[in-house]
Amino acid sequence: MAEQNKVILYGTWTRPYVKRVELALKVKGIPYEYVEEDLRNKSPMLLKLNPIHKKVPVLVHNGKAITESLVIIEYIDETWKTGPRLLPQDPYKRSQIRFWASYIQQVFEALVMVLKTIGEAQEKAIKEVSEKVKLLEAGLKGLFPDGIPSVDEYSKNVTLLDLVILANLGGYEAQEEVLGVKIIDSEKTPLIVSCITALIDLPAVKESRMPHEKVVAFLKFFRENALNSAAA
Repeated sequence: MAEQNKVILYGTWTRPYVKRVELALKVKGIPYEYVEEDLRNKSPMLLKLNPIHKKVPVLVHNGKAITESLVIIEYIDETWKTGPRLLPQDPYKRSQIRFWASYIQQVFEALVMVLKTIGEAQEKAIKEVSEKVKLLEAGLKGLFPDGIPSVDEYSKNVTLLDLVILANLGGYEAQEEVLGVKIIDSEKTPLIVSCITALIDLPAVKESRMPHEKVVAFLKFFRENALNSAAA
């Protein structure tokens, strides 16, 4: 029975999509085995489990594979009733959580363009991501009219949206250090910053948080590679 209920997460530590799923498992208190994949040399098991996209994350439960991070998180929430409900029961609130979680993908893609460019192209990317972050901040005001919950409240009410914010935008200080540009800060985006700060203080999140220096090193490596490829 224990083997049947075994949970395995295939991922890569640099991918926020994997981090979303990892955070969901941790805040729900679900034991799991983690398998680190090298995406430059994908394992036969990963290709077998996800033959269509050949990507991480992949969650295996009861011997069955589930792919795509948002799909996986909904599966986790519907399968395990322990811990916080990641999607609200109310249909409208659930739709809003899904909408903004999906929108953050656009914000993240714009952030990646800032990392991959220089000069005018980077200025354009910074303008685009700044506009998207401003819209996200306004969206959070609608979801949290009384402000971001306290850490104690968060521990019982973490949602899918919170996990996506933390996974995709939680490294904003490292991005600022690498780029020398402030896109997310407590003055322009107080709700986003408050959300990330409160989530980071949750015990389940603290234990899985990557060291700042490691994130900075990866972002520098990513940026250098992207710029070299563009110049080749």
